Amino acid sequence: MSDSFEQTLRSVRESALTKLAHASTEDEINQIRIEVLGRKGALTLLLRRVRELPPEGRRQAGEQANAVKGELEERIEELLVRLREEAHQRSLSQEQVDITLPGTPLSRGGLHPITQVMAQIVDIFTRMGFQVAEGPQVELDYYNFEALNIPFDHPARDMHDTFYFSDDVLLRTHTSPVQIRVMEDHRPPIQIIAPGAVYRRDSDVSHTPLFHQVEGLMVDEGISFAHLKGVLTFFVHEMFGEEIPLRFRPSFFPFTEPSAEVDIGCVICQGEGCRVCKGSGWLEILGAGMVDPEVFRIVGYDPEEVTGFAFGMGVERIAMLKYGINDIRLFFTNDLRFLSQF
Repeated sequence: MSDSFEQTLRSVRESALTKLAHASTEDEINQIRIEVLGRKGALTLLLRRVRELPPEGRRQAGEQANAVKGELEERIEELLVRLREEAHQRSLSQEQVDITLPGTPLSRGGLHPITQVMAQIVDIFTRMGFQVAEGPQVELDYYNFEALNIPFDHPARDMHDTFYFSDDVLLRTHTSPVQIRVMEDHRPPIQIIAPGAVYRRDSDVSHTPLFHQVEGLMVDEGISFAHLKGVLTFFVHEMFGEEIPLRFRPSFFPFTEPSAEVDIGCVICQGEGCRVCKGSGWLEILGAGMVDPEVFRIVGYDPEEVTGFAFGMGVERIAMLKYGINDIRLFFTNDLRFLSQF
């Protein structure tokens, strides 16, 4: 190995180590790496000169040059690790957490107003001895219409009102099919409510395609309209207060006879007449009536032996009246400003 090669190698090594000793940032160290070990670095160019040396000195020159290269690479890596660790420690010291400071408050969720009102309705009726019954939301035409004494030409069967999957399968339009299923499987006495989601083709400020109902059924010997009035009067007073007036107004439903709609005094104008109650002072909240004998025959009951009443209410409507809400769509917008009020 020639003296000039060895002297140059020593010079490159000492120069690189000196520069590394004074380097204080990763950028400076990386720049030294490029100057010495890069494609055109001093040590790289020196290594290329090994093949120009006399054959007898090439091996020794190559070994020494590679040893210097390894030494510099190791030194560079050590410095980078040390700088990164120092930077990490500085970051930790600057980002210390004062555990005595109060924590960030978390927003707590709550039950949806529809869920709250549904629970209140269920609680009122279960305190009167009613049991909760459930049924499928995808229902058969038989249970949704036929067994409830709704003939094929009834307006409720119109495609604009009902979501059909086929001629025989649909999304239930009310929870009344649960009453039929319960009567098929049980003998009187029966005292049930059927809460749940129902579906109809309708959408405006007071209607949505999906909404919730609670329907009730009581069947036994000697059940009369007086029992129906007593149950629903108790419910209205529990839900809206003892001072709220109510009335039973004659109506028609295919599965009850006689039938009635229940009105309460307008909660907006206190019965004086306003836009909400259309000046009447009354608001309709539910439909009810005595179970039609034909419905009893369909489920195998003898209408000469038992009587019963049924009723149904929209949970969203009850909630709107209870809380003074004028647009049913607010229940489905997920606006926290609205929901947080409940």
